[in-house]
Amino acid sequence: MACRRNDELALCRGGRLSAVDKVLLASIHDVGPRFEREVDRLAELISGVLGGPKFAMLVVPDHWGLAPLAEAAAFRARLRDWAGQGIEMFVHGWYHKDMAEHSGMASFKAKHMTAGEGEFLGLSEEVAAQRMADGKALIEDAIGGPVAGFIAPAWLYGPDALAALAKADFAIAEDHMKVWNARTGETLARGPVVTWASRSVGRQLSSLGVAALARAAFHGMKVARVAVHPGDTTVPALMDSIARTYASFAARRPAVRYGNLLQDGRP
Repeated sequence: MACRRNDELALCRGGRLSAVDKVLLASIHDVGPRFEREVDRLAELISGVLGGPKFAMLVVPDHWGLAPLAEAAAFRARLRDWAGQGIEMFVHGWYHKDMAEHSGMASFKAKHMTAGEGEFLGLSEEVAAQRMADGKALIEDAIGGPVAGFIAPAWLYGPDALAALAKADFAIAEDHMKVWNARTGETLARGPVVTWASRSVGRQLSSLGVAALARAAFHGMKVARVAVHPGDTTVPALMDSIARTYASFAARRPAVRYGNLLQDGRP
C-alpha cells in the first residue's frame, strides 16, 4: 500500500495507520442549531490552523430540548454540506441534559465533571438504546450517509449506557481517556483529551494551564485528541489557547479522521 510521508509520519492512503504514526483528532462538540454561530467560529478557526475541514462534529439532536434538529431544515442542510466536505459526524446524545438522580460515584461525576450535562450517566439501558437509535436515524437522514459513531455528552457513560452502546450499530466511541471500537470493544487510542471549560473563571484558568502542559508534554502520545465547545468562543483567552494548541500538535503530526483508527481501514 502506497503511503505519503510528512517528516517522520506516514499515513497510508487506504485509511489504516502504521505502527509509527502519530496523529491528531480534532472535534467540535455540541453541534446543532442552538449554537450555529459558535460552531461556525470554531470551524473557521480549526480549518485555518489545520488547513481544511480536518475535524469531527458531535451533533446533538435537541440540545436541552430547546433546539430540535428535526425542525431545523436549514441546519440539516449545513450538516449534509459539512459531511460532504469530509467532516465526520458523531451522535452526541439526544438532549445533552442530565435529568437522572444519581448516587455514589455517579453522583460525584455528575457534580464535578460536568454542569448537569452528563445525559447518559444515569439512563436505563432501554432509554439509552432508544436515544442512540433515534439520534443515529435523525443525523444519518440529515447527512445522507452513516455517522462515524457515538460519543456521550460530557464523555460520561453509565453502565446501562455502555451496555446499550455495545448492542448498538456504531463503529466508534470515545470517553475522556480512550477511543474504542464500539462493535468489538477494542481500544483504538489511549490518553486524555485536551479540552477547555468556560463556565467559571477558575475552570477557565485550570483548562488554560492543562492546555499549556499538553503543548509541552503530550507530543509523545500516538494519538492526540483536542476538543472544543461552543462556550469556548465567549472567552478570548480560550480561543487563543485553542489556536495555539491545535497549531502545536499540527506542526508535529497530521490531523486525520477517527475512522482511520479502525484496523480494517473503513473510512
